[in-house]
Amino acid sequence: MGLERENFYHSGPLHLTTVDWTNASHRRSVSASLVQSVYILERDRQEKREGTEALAPPWWKFFNFQLYRQLIDDADSSIFGAIYQLSCTASSNCPSAQQAPRYVIVFRGTITKGGAFSRDLEMDIHVIQNGLHGTSRFEIAIQAVRHVVATFGNCGVWLAGHSLGSAMAMLAGKNMAKSGVFLEAFLFNPPFFSAPIEGIKNKKVKHGIRIAGSVITAGLAFAMKHKNTNNRSADSFVSLSSWLPCLFVNPADHICSEYIGYFEHRKKMEEIGIGGIERLATQHSIGGLLLNAMGKKESDEPLHLIPSANLTVNRTPSQDFKDAHGIHQWWRPDLNLESKVHYYK
Repeated sequence: MGLERENFYHSGPLHLTTVDWTNASHRRSVSASLVQSVYILERDRQEKREGTEALAPPWWKFFNFQLYRQLIDDADSSIFGAIYQLSCTASSNCPSAQQAPRYVIVFRGTITKGGAFSRDLEMDIHVIQNGLHGTSRFEIAIQAVRHVVATFGNCGVWLAGHSLGSAMAMLAGKNMAKSGVFLEAFLFNPPFFSAPIEGIKNKKVKHGIRIAGSVITAGLAFAMKHKNTNNRSADSFVSLSSWLPCLFVNPADHICSEYIGYFEHRKKMEEIGIGGIERLATQHSIGGLLLNAMGKKESDEPLHLIPSANLTVNRTPSQDFKDAHGIHQWWRPDLNLESKVHYYK
């Protein structure tokens, strides 16, 4: 089954013989396929599959991309990302060429096989602790993004990632947005670490818990604001409001499902007249505020919190958690999807 999943001609989106770059489904499917290619690049490296035995190339060549550069972790030499360039011929012949990407910078998630697992697990812990920005892997990633933007401009540059790689892409996108560069981003199953409130079936109980959490978070944030005259976190959060990354989540995946409630709750708080509390609460996490209160410096807003997003929820029933969290779901042509744009006011 593992090899079948890695084989494009067995598991890839073969229905996309022509890509319409104005079509949201096509853009999502190609981005997810490029993310999958990075997983397989690393698996090819681990299994020493080279030349005609390598399974990764069809995942980008099918869509007329070229591998511009691999991103290598300095700690274990694993491949955690890649930069792809769309061939000039393909983009010029495409009727939707103006919407096509020129470069796509892609990051994979955690691989449980081979020697990369321990390093990936270390990165996962950094994500939970809001410390990904301080890792050498992220430094390699952000330098790659800056190189592409500085060399080729930011028009037509996309970011994409899955799970851990989605956190990497989100952090890179945030960094660029704060400098005024807004990159299109496709973030699949992005981690949102909090209590699994979204899994509660009773809507009134769920809403009540969220309101209580917002009041507590806003209260702590207000107290910390007066304790610290530097309000960099709030300014940083607001500066991101014009960036609109595409988030793809599955309600059966507890790693990312809280994004559903995160944005829905903000709207409900506005409707009942206490939107101001939520606008303050949505910038902070209770854990981060408590660390700040204990004197441990928090780096701007928590990684997973963002002001605006185009949120797509996969309502198609999942067989299990692995299915709900997998990258493979996102290029299926028969998905039951709900999409909504959320803007931060």
